[in-house]
Amino acid sequence: MTRVLYPGSFDPIHNGHVEIVETAAKVFDEVIVAAVGNPQKTSGLFTLDERQELMSEVFADLPNVRAVTHSTLVVTLAQAEQVDFIIKGLRAVSDFESELQMAQINKQLSGVETMFLPSTSASSFIASKYVREIGKFGGDITSMVPGPVAVRMRAKLVDSD
Repeated sequence: MTRVLYPGSFDPIHNGHVEIVETAAKVFDEVIVAAVGNPQKTSGLFTLDERQELMSEVFADLPNVRAVTHSTLVVTLAQAEQVDFIIKGLRAVSDFESELQMAQINKQLSGVETMFLPSTSASSFIASKYVREIGKFGGDITSMVPGPVAVRMRAKLVDSD
C-alpha cells in the first residue's frame, strides 16, 4: 500500500489543490491532506480545525483521502503517518525552484522522497492568497474554490465586516 502526504496551508483550499488531490487519489492507495500551521504566515482566514473540516467535506467522495492538521515540521508528520512520499503541486517553474529545495531538506531530515504533480493550466493561476484577497473585497471566487469553501468564506468575510 502506497501512502502519500500532501501538506500545505490550504487557507483556503482551492480548485488547484483539489485537482492535485484527485490526481493523487487515482495513483496512490491513501492520500493524507494535511493543513499545516505555518509560523511564517500571519493569522489565516480559517483556523486549522476549520480547514480540516472543509477538506473533509470537499473530499468526502474520495474514500482513500483523509484530512488532518499538523503544527510542526512536515517530516515529523510524514514519519508519524509512515508515508512513502510527500507530494507537492507545481503551478509554475518558480514553484519548482522553492519546492525542490524543500524536498531536498525533507529528504535529508527524514529520508522521505517528494514527488511533484503539475497542475493543469486551468487551475495553475489559483493561489490561496489571491482567493482570500478577491473574497475580502467582494469578488466572485466561485470558479476558484469548491462550493463549501465559497459558502464558508462568504459567511466569514461578511461576519468580519
